Amino acid sequence: MVALGREVWIADMNSERKQHLRELPSANLCLDHPEVRALLRAYPRQRVVSAVRMAIGQMRIGLLQGQLGWLSRNELLVLAVSQVRTTLLGQACEGIQRVINATGIILHTNLGRAVLPEVSLEALVSVGRGYSNLELDLTTGKRSSRQAHVEGMLAKLTGAEAALVVNNNAAAVFLCLHTLANGKEVVVSRGEQIEIGDSFRIPDVIRQTGAKLVEVGTTNRTYLSDYANAITASTMVLLKVQRSNFHMVGFVASVSCGELAALARSRGLISMEDLGSGNLADLSRFGLRAQPTVNHSISEGIDLVTFSGDKLLGGPQAGIIVGRRHLVQRLAKNPIVRIMRIDKLTIAALEALLELYLDDEGLVEALPVLSMLALTQPELEARAVQLASLILDNVNGKGNAAVIDAEGEMGGGAMPGIKLPGKAVAFRPGHRSAHQIQTSLRLVGSQPPGGCLLPVVALVDADQVVFHLRTLLPGDEAEIVKALAVVMGGPST
Repeated sequence: MVALGREVWIADMNSERKQHLRELPSANLCLDHPEVRALLRAYPRQRVVSAVRMAIGQMRIGLLQGQLGWLSRNELLVLAVSQVRTTLLGQACEGIQRVINATGIILHTNLGRAVLPEVSLEALVSVGRGYSNLELDLTTGKRSSRQAHVEGMLAKLTGAEAALVVNNNAAAVFLCLHTLANGKEVVVSRGEQIEIGDSFRIPDVIRQTGAKLVEVGTTNRTYLSDYANAITASTMVLLKVQRSNFHMVGFVASVSCGELAALARSRGLISMEDLGSGNLADLSRFGLRAQPTVNHSISEGIDLVTFSGDKLLGGPQAGIIVGRRHLVQRLAKNPIVRIMRIDKLTIAALEALLELYLDDEGLVEALPVLSMLALTQPELEARAVQLASLILDNVNGKGNAAVIDAEGEMGGGAMPGIKLPGKAVAFRPGHRSAHQIQTSLRLVGSQPPGGCLLPVVALVDADQVVFHLRTLLPGDEAEIVKALAVVMGGPST
């Protein structure tokens, strides 16, 4: 009897669950819901349909496993719509997409660093949409090196004998030391054993190459004699590292690249400099403190110089090595070069960028990194006044906007300690916190009614949302106004 009673109870329970399953909304019913119809206007139909089916499937499992209580058909429909919205929001925030940089940081690592010039973008599209002569000499019809497209220009621009490009500067440093100093000693100043973003540490990289790190000097002062006294029969490289993300002041001393190159040459060693952000332009034209240039290091006799393509150079991510021909040739023969090699799109973008530098005329206007640096206070203030006025006209009295003085920076480990005077618009929301508005602006493009609006990345200061003008591209002001209007519940113009 007990067993029979249990069977009856199970049968009743299964019947109840089956009845509950019949209350699940159909996909068509969900798609016809007003909120889902709004989602269909903001997202591709197939993505919405997929989210609807996923929501219904998850609720079916929940009902069968007894994880959902008894809900009415309408309650299940509301739950399904909520899950569809959550799914689409999560998917929209996952993929890489363009955002508006209102932080005032020109080379913002989290936002992709350098904005590419138009000529590089055109080269990317042209080469990417078809086949190319990546490793084909069109004159002879024979196979060639992909490095040939950029090596000559790099040599001409830097004064070096040869060049080699890999996928980033960390790889460039690793390749040099792995090839030239494996099992040997590399001498580095204690004050230059830097750590940059994502825990990239010079001492760790050196050890991974198979070389032995030899520290010289103190944290704040290193002399040429420190290097000279550390040289042994096992020494191979004297390495100088640019302090890419910090600046030392006060009781400090360091060895110039010319002095280090001369010492290495006199002892039959290799001199190498990791310039990190790298620079080919004279930044003094913008009234900025002089920055180390690749050309200077080569002219001072450094054997190998490494630097990035996506920082001060203003191009795509790449690790560029320039220097003595016989050393570069040794690097090119290392089998790990294939692991680090750049693809056709990087080569196309970099080649177009280098052509800009060779021409030089109009370089500042053509290169976003330099054009942002070159913006004057009157130019920034005029744009800030216009943006503040547009914001006030579109938020329906739900906040106040004012022009303020604001300092930006180069970022990306370039020009440490140098602030860029500028202008910004500070928006103080009337009934919500600045942090809420900041978050909503980041998510505005991923949910209705924002739809296809661009996410806006701004800063918060003293319960104000701050939009820096220096890093805004043409048309960004209008996008900020649209996004802010939606976030504040005003009209989207």
